Amino acid sequence: MSYDKVIQARDRLIIGTKQAIKAMKSGEVKEVVIAEDIDPDMISKVSQLADKMDIPYQIVDSKRELGKACGIEVGAAAVAIKQ
Repeated sequence: MSYDKVIQARDRLIIGTKQAIKAMKSGEVKEVVIAEDIDPDMISKVSQLADKMDIPYQIVDSKRELGKACGIEVGAAAVAIKQ
């Protein structure tokens, strides 16, 4: 499950949609995890950029659980894992 990947990569995370997009554009991301329970336009924006830049991504079911996996007390819409 992707939550486990996020937990294992805590020291290499970029948390948040805007920050993840910025990091993808700068080429420092190896994988992206997107929460399914966010605005569909945001899912589309992040996933399309990941496809365009040939970055693998996974979609998980809960932003609350994704935030918890990141070690924060709020939900996380998207998380990028640095190379």
